[in-house]
Amino acid sequence: MKVEKRGQPLDKASKALILLHGRGGNAVDMLRLADHFCDETFYIVAPQAENNSWYPYSFMVDDKLNEPWLSASVKTIKQLIDDTAIAIPTSNIYLMGFSQGACLSLEVSARFATSYGGVVAFTGGLIGKELNPSKYHGNFKKTKAFIGTSDNDPHVPLERSQGSKQLLETLGAQVTLKVYPGMSHTVTKEEIEWVQQNLF
Repeated sequence: MKVEKRGQPLDKASKALILLHGRGGNAVDMLRLADHFCDETFYIVAPQAENNSWYPYSFMVDDKLNEPWLSASVKTIKQLIDDTAIAIPTSNIYLMGFSQGACLSLEVSARFATSYGGVVAFTGGLIGKELNPSKYHGNFKKTKAFIGTSDNDPHVPLERSQGSKQLLETLGAQVTLKVYPGMSHTVTKEEIEWVQQNLF
């Protein structure tokens, strides 16, 4: 899989940010978000999904409909985390995504919960027709997580973001869910500022 990189080389950095784009987006665009959060200590990496999509259907359908792409995407991101963790401890690795990438950030971190630097989901929730706690393992060890969403997003029901918050908390995460009335399907200045002040 193609990845875009910025910042310090992996062997010189002390922190890392993994950025996951949304459906129809791309890795280069996601890298722009890093400017808001990263200083000179960061290794920044953004993988590019094939055909600009991590899986073909809504994140709210039965997992089987999104296979084998969903499993392949989860495996790819977990491998990227593992490769990064050779040089940087997971407690200094941040996961951040928007929309489909936000869903994948939450999904991967919850399936392999451990102490991360932070998990940021700009409009997203855990993946599946219904939430299935048996898919998720480990302990976040008080990792801070942020989920920002609208009260009426066309792609991500508020109830799913709320349920995701609760499930991540059962795995030991400290989750902040912020709901922005009428927010369009985008990343807002308010979200960026909150994450800047509280997670980085």
